[in-house]
Amino acid sequence: MKNQWMNFFSGTVKIIIHGNGVERFLNDCSRNGIQVWQVKKMGEEAYTCHVLLKDVRRLRQLIKKQDCKFRFLTRKGLPFLTQYSLKNSGLIVGIIAAFLTVFLLSNMVWSIEIKGAEPATEHKIMQELDKLGVKKGKFQFFIQDVESIQRYLTDTISEITWIGVVLNGTSYHFEVVEKNEPEKLESLSPRSLVAKKKAMVAKIYVEKGQPLVQVNDYVDKGQVLVSGLIGREDNKRSIAAIGEVLGETWYLTSVDVPIKTTLPVLTGEANNKHFLKVGSVNIPVWGFFQEDFERQEEYEAERPFYFWKWKLPVSYVGKTIHEQEIVERIYDDEEVIEQALEIGRDQVLSNLGEDAEIKGEKVLRTSKENGKVSVDIHYQVIENIVKIEPIIQGD
Repeated sequence: MKNQWMNFFSGTVKIIIHGNGVERFLNDCSRNGIQVWQVKKMGEEAYTCHVLLKDVRRLRQLIKKQDCKFRFLTRKGLPFLTQYSLKNSGLIVGIIAAFLTVFLLSNMVWSIEIKGAEPATEHKIMQELDKLGVKKGKFQFFIQDVESIQRYLTDTISEITWIGVVLNGTSYHFEVVEKNEPEKLESLSPRSLVAKKKAMVAKIYVEKGQPLVQVNDYVDKGQVLVSGLIGREDNKRSIAAIGEVLGETWYLTSVDVPIKTTLPVLTGEANNKHFLKVGSVNIPVWGFFQEDFERQEEYEAERPFYFWKWKLPVSYVGKTIHEQEIVERIYDDEEVIEQALEIGRDQVLSNLGEDAEIKGEKVLRTSKENGKVSVDIHYQVIENIVKIEPIIQGD
């Protein structure tokens, strides 16, 4: 038979026919549409052959008209396998239950290990992991992926600089790098603190050195703020001036803001699709009848399956597809000014240090041209105005 798979599902039997008129009986089978194959002669009046299980009843009716008989030799196919399984259902159920138990236990969290963190930081990490559902006994299917956990912990816990997250079978391993205060220089060369730009002194703190300015004094670029020369005129000595001087500085910036703009936004509609990934092939499991959106944004999360400590070549893939639409937005005058101020703040602060902050802002002029609004803005900024100037011997 060419279609062996169909024979397996329907079931086949091997029979031996013996008696008078066996050839005549086989011819009757063919005339009545009973498939017979692999016919072999076993003696003077005996033949073996294969027939389909569904044709056995008709075979019994035909052989009643002949002087021969048959009996079964072997039985093959799904019906007989099912019958055998039902007779041994306890064993089959036990094997399936054992497999499912090992499979589920292999995809649970059994241990969480944190290295490189102080006890207080480790306690905070465990608290945040508990919020995320990363705890012993939790199924990995319901936990965020490793990258999301790493990003959340880095953004949430201020005491850490970096944290590595590795999922190894049923164990989560966290490698922590904590923030350390930079060590202060033990020995500094003689120096003074001078102004690096024109400003008005807003705050001054001197740890070492001679302050030469006060709050609300206007200073020019290069003017000495804290001198490293201390002592009387006839007995001066040079030291490393240490201190902080914050000054109020002024910046003028021009920002162009389009009155009309288009931007993609999420409508709130979303489709969820679930796949089993075998190798590099995604096999749809659920949600594949949903229609795609005209514009969409897709997020994908993959969770590998484990059996005991071995990673299986099968994983679960969940896709969330959000519908997008293009919205045209027209800004009114107030919105244009607010957006211009925000853009201007970013432009000003991007060129300054991290400790700089904007004290005040004022719109000087606005003009409309070619669908854009040009806004001139004056900013008052509080920033560190100190520049180090070494003291050369003999000055």
